[in-house]
Amino acid sequence: MMRSARGQTFLLLFASGALLPLALAPFNFWPIAIPCIAILFYKLQHQTAKQALVKASVFGFAMFFAGVSWVYVSIHEHGFIPAPLALLATTLFCLFLALLFALPFVLSALIPQRSSAWLLGLPAIWVLSEWFRSWIFTGFPWLYAGYIHTDTWLSGWAPVGGVMLLSFITALAAATLAQLAQSFLANKGHSKKQPLQTSTKISFLILLLLTVSGYLLQSTSWTQETGKNLSVVLIQPNTDQNKKWSPNERQGILEQLQAQTEPHWGADLIVWPEAAVPATQKRVSNYLLDLHMTAKVNQTALLTGIPTQDPMDGKYYNSVLALGATKGQYDKTRLVPFGEYVPLEGILRGLIRFFNLPMSSFSLGAKDQPLLIIAGEPMATAICYEIVYPDLVARISRAATLLLTVSNDAWFGNSFAPQQHMQMARMRAIENAKPMVRGTSNGITAIVDHRGKIEKQLEQFSAGELSGNIKPRAGQTFFAQTGSWPVVIMALLICGGLIVRRHVRKTMGIKT
Repeated sequence: MMRSARGQTFLLLFASGALLPLALAPFNFWPIAIPCIAILFYKLQHQTAKQALVKASVFGFAMFFAGVSWVYVSIHEHGFIPAPLALLATTLFCLFLALLFALPFVLSALIPQRSSAWLLGLPAIWVLSEWFRSWIFTGFPWLYAGYIHTDTWLSGWAPVGGVMLLSFITALAAATLAQLAQSFLANKGHSKKQPLQTSTKISFLILLLLTVSGYLLQSTSWTQETGKNLSVVLIQPNTDQNKKWSPNERQGILEQLQAQTEPHWGADLIVWPEAAVPATQKRVSNYLLDLHMTAKVNQTALLTGIPTQDPMDGKYYNSVLALGATKGQYDKTRLVPFGEYVPLEGILRGLIRFFNLPMSSFSLGAKDQPLLIIAGEPMATAICYEIVYPDLVARISRAATLLLTVSNDAWFGNSFAPQQHMQMARMRAIENAKPMVRGTSNGITAIVDHRGKIEKQLEQFSAGELSGNIKPRAGQTFFAQTGSWPVVIMALLICGGLIVRRHVRKTMGIKT
């Protein structure tokens, strides 16, 4: 009987974890996240540290296997790994992420087992779980609960506390629902009904106030227009990922980029996506020189993704190179493991084809790099994976008036990874109240305003050019100045305070 109940619990946790990604792009059924997290919180009550770790791991594995299993596409289709081994690698990756997700929930066994403590403690632990996996082993900040509010009233809080504050509010709603379910089950079958606990009522009121105030905050002008209106053209070449790095295909790719660009000379800014030029500057120096001269004559700033090599030390970088009416270079500072560098390279390099992917030997760019200047406006640049790091983008965007992110989401095929990636990029625009242009190889290429709304976008998996205008904005949001630290410190203080209080009460012989 006990085994059956335990199996049902694990099945329920697995199902709730697997359903949570439906709250995020591309499905965007955001309300489902709250009961999914509430089930986890309900099942964590009165558990030992080991039990909490196991249950959170089951939930986390299902969440990641459903939400980021698109890594299978990269491993199998572009890493040339047989399907069974690619599936095994994807499973192990999700298990690893699940463990990182679950570790902070060990703290749930150390806080007081009372409703008032759980209403604050579990949302705080949820935030610490997201924060923990944002930096450990370079981080994987994917599937944050706060992204479900990209298009809800609560997005008004993003410029204040960022996506992690939205995650805390989401988890608070889930903890409140878990307490409501507990009260309902406690009253079931009893003639004398117990009223809702005061802490639950207060939590409902707080959530209501946060929602209404979030709606009001959406109209706050955190930044101001600079008065300029820049014309922008984003080139989407839809290059075949499996042919991109073949020397035989290079000339055709370069000619296509040039042909797509030709009608748009004279725009203030033209953007080619990440690694649009499939060769280092030295190999295509004449081509780049011709582009630079043409762009300069037409007073156009052309930004292109390109692998670069430092002539001094020979290191390679994933870069954005500025040509024409501007100059400069931005080198990527957050690299994708195995895609752009190989951990334990001396052991793994050459072992299987997946560890020899094209351009998987990049070095980290400098932490502080000068902003690129477009028609007198400073632009903050994030290449692909970097846009999912809230604090990184907040730091580099403080002095900027517009944001640029370029990507090559062709690695993920026809999965929902590009939509998830786009949703996170939109949240960066909201957090910093700055407009954004996003150029990709095969989608999603878009122009986003300072409130995270997509103004224009191209269809995926097609070649095309997206023309539009963007209005730079100066100033800083509260989040741009502080990053996620106020929310993280709040979560640490809540957990620390509850653990200390439980220890003191236990020492004094008071029931916790």
